[in-house]
Amino acid sequence: MIDVAAALIWDGDRFMICRRPAHKARGLLWEFPGGKREEGETLQQCLARECREELDVELEVGDRYMELVHEYPDLTVRLSLFNSRIASGEPKLLEHCGIEWIRAADTDKYEFCPADESILLKLRQDAGL
Repeated sequence: MIDVAAALIWDGDRFMICRRPAHKARGLLWEFPGGKREEGETLQQCLARECREELDVELEVGDRYMELVHEYPDLTVRLSLFNSRIASGEPKLLEHCGIEWIRAADTDKYEFCPADESILLKLRQDAGL
């Protein structure tokens, strides 16, 4: 099982989603930014590092929004999603091929990675949708 940390980066009532590059597994699907935890890192340290590497931003990592386990055909991930905000920097496309700021009501307009489906459901529920 691979530990993955992901960011629910808020700007008011909108949150950031990123589009995976075409050449990667689950290419062109939308996801929450983040990545695999390296040995010796906490999930929060992993998330801060991944957002520096992939978006060129410094992240303020808050509380855990939710955690889930998802089995893909090629791997199993334990995904921990953290409420976050950008402390400094403007997001850049260093890894992804798209960035959008959306509201919970907009999630059905995007095709997300399968592991994110229960997160999207909780976001819609929390928004009263």
